[in-house]
Amino acid sequence: METLVFLILYPVVAALALILIRGDSPRRFVVVASAVLLIVASCWLLKYDYSAPVNLYQVHADWIRLLMQIVELALAAYMIVLAVRHRKWPIVPLVLASAGVGLWFEVVHVHTMGKGVALSLNRFSLIMALITGIVGSLIAVYALGYMRTYHAHEKDVPDKRRTFFFVIFVFLSAMFGIVFSNDLLWFYFFWEITTVCSFVLIAYRGDQESINNAFLALGYNLAGGLAMLLGIVILFSQHGIFELDKLLLHDKSVVMAPVILLSIAGIVKSAQLPFSSWLVGAMVAPTPVSALLHSSTMVKAGVYLLVKLAPLFDGTYAGLLVALLGGFTFMMTSMIAISQSDAKKVLAYSTIANLGLIVMCAGIGTYEALWAAVLLIIFHAVAKCLLFLCVGSIAHVIGTRDIEAMDALVLAMPRLTWLMLIGMAGMFLAPFGMLISKWAALVAVIDANPILTFLLIYGSGATLFFWVKWMGRLLSVSQLRENIETGIQRTIWAPLYILGFLMTAVCFFFPYMSHRMIEPYVTGVYGTTFTMSPGNITIMIIMMGLVFLFFVSRKEVNFRNTRMVDAYLGGANLPGSKAFTGSAGAVQKIVLRNYYLEKYFGEKLLLYPSIFVALGLLIVLIIGAVA
Repeated sequence: METLVFLILYPVVAALALILIRGDSPRRFVVVASAVLLIVASCWLLKYDYSAPVNLYQVHADWIRLLMQIVELALAAYMIVLAVRHRKWPIVPLVLASAGVGLWFEVVHVHTMGKGVALSLNRFSLIMALITGIVGSLIAVYALGYMRTYHAHEKDVPDKRRTFFFVIFVFLSAMFGIVFSNDLLWFYFFWEITTVCSFVLIAYRGDQESINNAFLALGYNLAGGLAMLLGIVILFSQHGIFELDKLLLHDKSVVMAPVILLSIAGIVKSAQLPFSSWLVGAMVAPTPVSALLHSSTMVKAGVYLLVKLAPLFDGTYAGLLVALLGGFTFMMTSMIAISQSDAKKVLAYSTIANLGLIVMCAGIGTYEALWAAVLLIIFHAVAKCLLFLCVGSIAHVIGTRDIEAMDALVLAMPRLTWLMLIGMAGMFLAPFGMLISKWAALVAVIDANPILTFLLIYGSGATLFFWVKWMGRLLSVSQLRENIETGIQRTIWAPLYILGFLMTAVCFFFPYMSHRMIEPYVTGVYGTTFTMSPGNITIMIIMMGLVFLFFVSRKEVNFRNTRMVDAYLGGANLPGSKAFTGSAGAVQKIVLRNYYLEKYFGEKLLLYPSIFVALGLLIVLIIGAVA
């Protein structure tokens, strides 16, 4: 239990130190040292005894609940003040409702709960702790160099790095709290802290767009948090349940209404349609914030809750609706991503899409789907973090996030390009786990519902489309470009290299991870598990061997030493291959650009109809909870 308490409390200690430190050198020392400690402590959890499906730990301290109540009221007052200052009036009733219900519940019912089990640890929470500890800590280290460069470019943005790093580590603390909490009130407390932290980080720039987007995220997630709180109140008042492990063992037909309320909170936090706009709007924040929200915290908290609830969804209409919502989100946001040329927007919609796939698996609730969902979480966290950090570094150097400006980036920024290619391969190519997970999900949906099969297949096709054209842009060479990669700081390179290594390592050690962590967890939940046939394992080993070709090509392919030959363009080529002289001496300019198909997959064309469809599914889900 000591390790769990350390992982929850130490980031708060580091955050308090960082809010007081002014110099770059002391800040760098604290961040790097804290990152190392969190990574080591997260890995130390591997030494725990996992012979039991779940390890439970009692915390006998009434003052902790009192402290949580005080913090919740302080945060509520803070949000109300901000909402009034910026005239964001819808926030006020949401905060008052959450604070009022929470205070009433604490006064009336908490004293009747007795001494419960506050913390828990199983193989799934171990996986989430490793993601938070390793990936989240690497983002914090990356942010050291990035934020210095950020403020060098953004002169008009006030330097609030002390607050920035303070919130980053509080965020990590809250995420560890979510992962380890068995007490539902503790879970809700840490859940709301992530909401407030995300608000502060999204609003970092301080301009009107950032503030508006931050309040949008705050409003959606406060509404989701209120749904969770109402679910907790119903669970205890009607069923006497305030612990997550007991909820999972209860008759699902009896507790389905509060479970639906909890799932709505997870749907909002994971930015599923119709709530996806808050995560897309979060792109105004600095890149480390985007990476943190998309990979190791915030949205992962949403899918973590839904995956935990997955056994209660198996074979229910509520589970089918959740799966349809997730599958629909996966397909539609993957299609919208096709039309985007802003790299961060592509990554944002890709994140929402992959989270939709995880939500779909959670809604199905079978052992195959649960196995696929956990694997998706692992690979998505590492790959998406790597991609966000690479895009942030590239944008600082070339001054834009436009994919079309990344032509011949393999020459201009070779190391960053190859790291990006590793991240992209991890998202959709064999033998990386995203593709394997989709195969397992396909097995699950074929048995569940033909509509889900349709959503998965067409969403996967759209995913292939936008990743391949981006990879092609990075590797296409129409003219030689100067290497502009020099000058990137070590605090930026180190996390990128580690993430690139992790992306490859989890591919090679996936069978071991599945055998030692994922399968035992699924077995503990269902009494059976999803195993791969020997033939499939053989195919995987062959594909893993082919991964070496990727690194061989990295050394062998050298475009600078390759003879460049102009393509025949239907006339006399002009220097640079950017134009040619056609008939009658007319000069024809050549524009090489990817197809974005805005006419068919444009954001304005697909997003609003998708929101209305998703809203309809959500309304039906809510009616089910009320009924």
